[in-house]
Amino acid sequence: MAKKIYLDYAATTPIAPEVLRVMLPYLKEEYGNPSSIYSLGQKAQMAIDKAREEVSRFLNCSPSEIIFTGSATEANNLAIFGIVRALRKKGIKPHIITSQIEHHAVLEPCHQLEREGVEVTYLPVTKEGIVKVSDVKKAIKKNTVLVSVMYANNEIGTIQPIAGIGKLLKTIHSKLQTKIYFHTDAVQAANYLDCNVQKLGVDLLTLSAHKIYGPKGVGALYIKEGTPITPLIYGGGQESGMRSGTENVAAIVGLGEAIKQIANRKSQIVRIKQLRDKLIEGILKKIPGTRLNGSKEYRLPNNVNASISGVEGESMVIALDQEEIAASTGSACSSRSLEPSHVLLALGLSSEQAHGSLRLTLGRYTTEKEIDKVLEVLPKIVERLRKISPFK
Repeated sequence: MAKKIYLDYAATTPIAPEVLRVMLPYLKEEYGNPSSIYSLGQKAQMAIDKAREEVSRFLNCSPSEIIFTGSATEANNLAIFGIVRALRKKGIKPHIITSQIEHHAVLEPCHQLEREGVEVTYLPVTKEGIVKVSDVKKAIKKNTVLVSVMYANNEIGTIQPIAGIGKLLKTIHSKLQTKIYFHTDAVQAANYLDCNVQKLGVDLLTLSAHKIYGPKGVGALYIKEGTPITPLIYGGGQESGMRSGTENVAAIVGLGEAIKQIANRKSQIVRIKQLRDKLIEGILKKIPGTRLNGSKEYRLPNNVNASISGVEGESMVIALDQEEIAASTGSACSSRSLEPSHVLLALGLSSEQAHGSLRLTLGRYTTEKEIDKVLEVLPKIVERLRKISPFK
C-alpha cells in the first residue's frame, strides 16, 4: 500500500518524536497532581514551570505572563471575553475591532458579544486578504477596548501587519481615555514567523500545540502584565486563577518541547518555501482556470490555496484521498459546513469560486517526490471531475 501523502499541516501536525519522548513519563510513572505538595506532585509542577519558561522564552516575555489552556479556541475566548467582561465591570460600554477573515474561534465570541450588546467592527481585507493599518485607525472609537487580528490566516496563509497595528495603537493610546488592548491569534504563524511580543506590540497572543508538532488538547495565551481579564473557568485557582482545573501535564510538557524545537526547524523554512512555490507554479501551469488565493509576497511558506473553476473543492479532496493524498478545502474546524469560505468571500470571490477552493499545506515531512506526485495526479482529477461537474 502506498504511503499517505499528508498535505494538511494547517489542520494539524503529527507529534514530533522528540515531543512524544518527553511526554511519555507524564503519561506513565510521573502521574502526580501538580497541586499536591508531596514530591510526585511537585515533579509535575516543575515540568509545567519548565514548559512555561520555554514558551516565555519563545515569546520574549515573563513566565508569569503565560497561561496554559485546553486549546487555542479556549485561549481566544479567554482573551476576547476576558477583556470585555473585565472592562464592563468598570462601567465601560466596549467596542471591538476584528477582521472579516478571522478564525471562527475569534468570530464566534465576537458574534456572541454582539448578542450581549457589545459593538463589533469587522474590518474588510484587500483582494489579497490583508488588513490595512489605515482601516484599523479609521475604525477606532472612543470606547474601543480591543483589537483582535490574526497573525497569519489559516486558510490562505496571508500574513498580517501585526507590528504595524501594534505601533499604531501605541501612538494613539495617549489620546484616548482607555487603553486599547491588542490580541493576535498566532496559531498558524508560530512555526514560521517571529513571535516576539515586544516587537509585535501585542497584549495578548494565542498559541496551539498541535499546529507545531505537539499534542492536541493544549494551547497557551500570553497576557501582558497589567492587562485586565476575567477568567472563563472558575474552581481551584490553577494557572494563577485564570484557568482552574487540574493541568494536563503531559500535553503542557509537549507544548513546551514543541516550542523549544521550533528554533531547530528554522533551516527547513527555505526548503518548504521552495516546495510550496513549485506546487503553486505547477498547479497554475498544468490546470487551466486556476487562481491563487491570497498574497504571494506576504504568505506563509507552507500554504497553497487555489480556486479551480468548474470543480467543487470537496470532490477534489475526496478524489485526492482515494489517491492517498490528504488535503482540505479550508479550515478543518468548519469542514462540515456547506457554506462557502467566509475568508474567500471576503477576498471578493464568488460563491462558486469559493466552493472550488483547494488548500494544500506543507510541513516538516513533505518531500519533493510527494509534490511531484500531487502535480501528476491533481490535473487528471480536475479533468475527470470537470467532465461530470454541473459548474459549466
